[in-house]
Amino acid sequence: MEKIIPRWEWRSFGRSFGEAEAQLAALTPEGVQESDEVYLLSGAGDNVKVRAGLMDIKVLREVNAEGLEQWTPVMKAGFPLPASEVTRVFESLKLPLPELARASYTLDAFIAAFAQPGGAIRKVDVHKRRVRYSVGGCTAELSDVTANGKPTRTLAVESTDAQAVVRAVRSLGLGGYTNTSYPKGLAALIDDEPERYAVIDAGTNSIKFHIAERDRAGHWRTLVDRAELTRLGEGLAQQGGIIDAALERAVVAIADMADEAKRHGVRALAAVGTAGLRIAANGSAVVAAIEARTGVHIDVISGEEEGRLAYLAAKSGLGLKSGALVVFDTGGGSSQFTFGQDERVDDRFSVDVGAVRYTERFGLDGAVSPDTLRAAMAAISADLSRIDGRPVPDLLVAMGGAVTNLTAVKHGLATYDPSVAQGTVLDRAEIDRQIELYRTRDADARRAIVGLQPKRAEVILAGACIVRTVMEKLGKDSFTVSDRGLRHGVLAERFDV
Repeated sequence: MEKIIPRWEWRSFGRSFGEAEAQLAALTPEGVQESDEVYLLSGAGDNVKVRAGLMDIKVLREVNAEGLEQWTPVMKAGFPLPASEVTRVFESLKLPLPELARASYTLDAFIAAFAQPGGAIRKVDVHKRRVRYSVGGCTAELSDVTANGKPTRTLAVESTDAQAVVRAVRSLGLGGYTNTSYPKGLAALIDDEPERYAVIDAGTNSIKFHIAERDRAGHWRTLVDRAELTRLGEGLAQQGGIIDAALERAVVAIADMADEAKRHGVRALAAVGTAGLRIAANGSAVVAAIEARTGVHIDVISGEEEGRLAYLAAKSGLGLKSGALVVFDTGGGSSQFTFGQDERVDDRFSVDVGAVRYTERFGLDGAVSPDTLRAAMAAISADLSRIDGRPVPDLLVAMGGAVTNLTAVKHGLATYDPSVAQGTVLDRAEIDRQIELYRTRDADARRAIVGLQPKRAEVILAGACIVRTVMEKLGKDSFTVSDRGLRHGVLAERFDV
């Protein structure tokens, strides 16, 4: 074989790669190639295939800190394959060498002897159509693949320069995707392993985590859906930035979520940041610190984008088709509003109205007087002036941690059940009842209330006041709860393709 210069490779498998495919479509292809190949798979083997009549083997030499793999070609041998070369095949497949009954093997004889159904070596017939591009000085290849009759797509980036590969992958919007080799990707495909994806929503008060898997029919199933109360925005109003203690809590939570995603074998993880990271003076530094310590890059999205994704999640989760709809998502640092009619979005915006700010400003983490409550409600009303004078919608949908906690308290859910919360209707009387319940208790007493998440005891009163004010301004006596929040919108936008 000619002298080989090792190359660093990155690859992912899936139905589609969204924005990355759109970027590649705007480029001029540098080559198109179709081939029929036979892959030989074992549980832990290297890349062993037959292409163009040659036994073609690449072995994994190294995996770097960014997860890139360095594969090196070690064999391109024609058939009949001498017994000595058959020995190398089994070494590459990391399987014990069986007794060899022949001095050499044709491909058919090799398959008949060693790759029959149910054996240690699995034969996979693969057809590829590969389209090659240049991205950031790297070779990028988007391929349509059919393996034993099952279709998939794979996108690869490779170069001798590892950092160039990392930059190219990120420029394509694929930084959160897991690097998966051909043998692993093909095995998952022919075994019908469901595709799993994860989303992290780094909010001002809580960090939410969601893992879902999609079967080959396109149906989603939730595996993990939880939140950690990290109070990332603690002291933000006074300090103007995210404090070290809050950063440490966020790092611990996100690192744990990233580890859990790996244990579940997700294909990709998307992470978004909202109001706290948008408005903090040190937001960029905090994002960089989190990535350096957890490997997770957070994409800080605009309030308008946050509202659009929440709207998408609400409509898909509740099966809403027609009518004038308002979706609002209130969190620790901001509230997002999206106004729509039928399938059309007419207006969307974000306002800096979040539970953390009013909790700190008016001391709403403890019992307060009616006068203090009225002052807080007046401040919230003034800050929500942008929704004044709007037409009364046919349906008001609310989401976010405050809303789901109000719902859990209404139902007395000692253990939160999203299927119970989803679609619940809460009216003004229930919100007023809960506001009085929280107003008359300090945080410790609130924690005894069944359904209230203990870590949300400090901010629940402010959250309930925001919800009540929105109802008043939009002229609605009730609203419908969507447990499908921003994280579900991100899942649908990025991966449901």
